[in-house]
Amino acid sequence: MGRVIVTTVAAATFLFALSAPSSAFQCPSLIKQIEDEAGQRFDDAAYSAKQTAEQATALHKEGKHAEAEAKAKEGLKTLGLAK
Repeated sequence: MGRVIVTTVAAATFLFALSAPSSAFQCPSLIKQIEDEAGQRFDDAAYSAKQTAEQATALHKEGKHAEAEAKAKEGLKTLGLAK
């Protein structure tokens, strides 16, 4: 019985460890989506989204991944590409 619990806890910890980095590195792909879409447009929304992408990039470099992801999603919403 104890062995099953230890195995279950170890497996859960391993899966949690694998899931954490994937969310941390989502911000660059979201920023790239903004840059790709905004690069093809010349309206106010594209300009605003580019500025938001720059802010998200700065937050990502500071290690503030949750804030960077939120900022990038804000930029996608500005472009009408809400995620």
